[in-house]
Amino acid sequence: MSESGGVTYRIEDLAHRSGATVRTIRAYQDRGLLPRPERRGRANVYADAHLARLRQIADLLDRGYTLASIKELLEAWDSGRGLGGVLGLVAEVDGPWSDEEAGRISRAELSERFGGSPDDAAVADALELGVLEPVPGHEDLFLVPSPQELTVAVELHEAGVPLSAIAGHLRELRGQVEHIASRFLEFTTEHVFARYLGEHPPNEADATEAASLVRRLRPLAQQTVDAELARAMRLFATRHLRLHLGADQPAPPEEETRSVAIPADTMRAVERLVGSDQAAAFVALAAEREVQARDLDQLAANHAHAHIVDEDP
Repeated sequence: MSESGGVTYRIEDLAHRSGATVRTIRAYQDRGLLPRPERRGRANVYADAHLARLRQIADLLDRGYTLASIKELLEAWDSGRGLGGVLGLVAEVDGPWSDEEAGRISRAELSERFGGSPDDAAVADALELGVLEPVPGHEDLFLVPSPQELTVAVELHEAGVPLSAIAGHLRELRGQVEHIASRFLEFTTEHVFARYLGEHPPNEADATEAASLVRRLRPLAQQTVDAELARAMRLFATRHLRLHLGADQPAPPEEETRSVAIPADTMRAVERLVGSDQAAAFVALAAEREVQARDLDQLAANHAHAHIVDEDP
């Protein structure tokens, strides 16, 4: 105990309590992330403040921050600017992007839901894809991050789709969805969040404002994808049905089309991404999305210009 009544630690005790190694603690001190210990006689003494700082560093590392960024954040904290806004922003981004709650399922329940057919290969696929996650210490129990996704797999399997085909389809779909997510992030970063990004962490007010924007815009990606998926499913399902019903069905009005030259390497890349039978539709939809994006940018630019003109004396 210290003279003031506070708990003190040797470096070995601090390492044990914090989960960091002695070597890591000394490295943090050398980099200015951790205050130097108090010297008492021939011993170095650490306090609860050192333990709290080590836990802050570990939390920020878990959130994806580099040590250089953590140093800036902690310096901001020490100078009185606070970490509340920044950590609030991190919490909004790191938090759940769905209202769905994870569940658990035993291997026996899993087998029952799939009619007794899930084998080790199917379970391995599900674990690889993250549809299931292992529960440490329980070989026959799994965490289900998205019960809805598992239910879709059950329904498809009951409809006659092999489990291996479901896994392959999910892999393909995931790549396409991740591309959409990446594009949406680039779009919102360019037009909304660019002003909050820089060489240094945002201040408290900017971080709080950015967190509020994340909270407002977070549902928009899913809402947009839901609407566009419904539109595309209706379009392609209708075409598919008419194709298989035969020529005696009334044909839909054909849209005017034009042929354009696209480099062969580009088309091969598109075909690898979506398959040769969907390549033309992909190119058309990509071009349509680009046109819509430019129209949106033009509308925003016109609004900004009108706003400036209105403010002129």
